[in-house]
Amino acid sequence: MTTQAEPLGAVARVRPRRPVSLALWLDRESVFSWLMMALPLAFLAAFVGYPFFYGILLSLENRPVAQPGTFIGLKNFITDAHDPVFWRVAFNTFVYTGAATLLKMVGGLGLALAMNQHFRMKNMVRALLLLPFIVPTVLSTVAWMWMLDPAFSVVNRLLIGLGMPKPGPSWLGNPYLAMCSIIVINTWRGLPFYGITLLAGLQTVPPELYEAATIDGASSWQRFRYVTIPLLKPIILIVTLFSVIFTFADFQLVYVLTHGGPQNATQLFATYAFDIGMGAGQLGLGASVALAMLPALALLIIALTLYMRRV
Repeated sequence: MTTQAEPLGAVARVRPRRPVSLALWLDRESVFSWLMMALPLAFLAAFVGYPFFYGILLSLENRPVAQPGTFIGLKNFITDAHDPVFWRVAFNTFVYTGAATLLKMVGGLGLALAMNQHFRMKNMVRALLLLPFIVPTVLSTVAWMWMLDPAFSVVNRLLIGLGMPKPGPSWLGNPYLAMCSIIVINTWRGLPFYGITLLAGLQTVPPELYEAATIDGASSWQRFRYVTIPLLKPIILIVTLFSVIFTFADFQLVYVLTHGGPQNATQLFATYAFDIGMGAGQLGLGASVALAMLPALALLIIALTLYMRRV
């Protein structure tokens, strides 16, 4: 006795779908990637995103301390644009960032080249190189404040011992010397970051390239220019990008050392925003000063990023 076969489509419709197990779902690469990113994204949203958007809201209000704010639109930014101190602060910030970044780049590269040589106790010297970077900023800044103090300056005593007339320069009391001082201290503090990062990049350069260049008659400068620099260029640009961001928004070093003085000579965006917001009690105006540095910093980051993509 023969039975008529059922159509294949009917069998397919009747067959139940197999549920996708949780293990197989978690095993997907896209799902695993989002799960790994969930915690960092939540952290950024809570500790970066919320303060940022709240700062934008404050900048659009007239908000004295301990009082409710009133919406005033862009009046805080208009007030900043007519404030001569604000433009002095913008100039100081660009000078401070540009000079410190350039000095750290040149000094860090020289430091990396020196640390890449073979000498005794090389590992210990490399470890000591990190000391300026790992010491807390406030602690190292207080030490520099004592070294540059007009009455107890170790630097002035050394200079007087070398023949400079007494009492020596007022490093933090003169506007130009104060700016030079904070640039030098920021450079001293940031050199280990540059030096160690570039040293790691130098370790990846194949020695065969230097040997081939030497056989072809290249001098030390030519090997540095045509072998070392091209291979280190991506690392140099990345380190420069981080240095620009950190230096542009620097606060602790300048505030502890000079409080923005003398005569606003070392006042930066971060310190000026703090003085207005917390010192004068104008939270909305202080937030507008802090946000004013965002477009300039964004342009610098975009320019460096576009240049990095071309390398």
